Amino acid sequence: MNIILWIAQGLLGLGFIAAGYNKAFRAQQAAVQPAMAWMSAVSPPLLRFIGLAEIAGGLGVLLPMLSGVLPWLTPVAAASLALVMVLASGFHFSRKEYPAIVINTVLLLLALFVAWGRWDLVAA
Repeated sequence: MNIILWIAQGLLGLGFIAAGYNKAFRAQQAAVQPAMAWMSAVSPPLLRFIGLAEIAGGLGVLLPMLSGVLPWLTPVAAASLALVMVLASGFHFSRKEYPAIVINTVLLLLALFVAWGRWDLVAA
């Protein structure tokens, strides 16, 4: 189970770090992609905040367990990313961007799996 959780954490953490970097620091280049058209509906400061929050969440999913320092932060970060995905799904639903909701749902389930799995290991 630990290996599966590490794979999930790696995918989740690196995915959110990369996505957050694009939103926070490469918004103009990323917004050109058809799947990222929603970025034009969000103010630049909010988009930067979302990107920085995703980077922090991605780091929070990886670093506490890797370093052994405050490992309880890993399930908290994963649960927080799950909340971000719920909010993102609501946003995309309001814009009728259904393919994005599928991606949000996959990331939501992955984040919940990490939160649940790591909470069990940290609480034990």
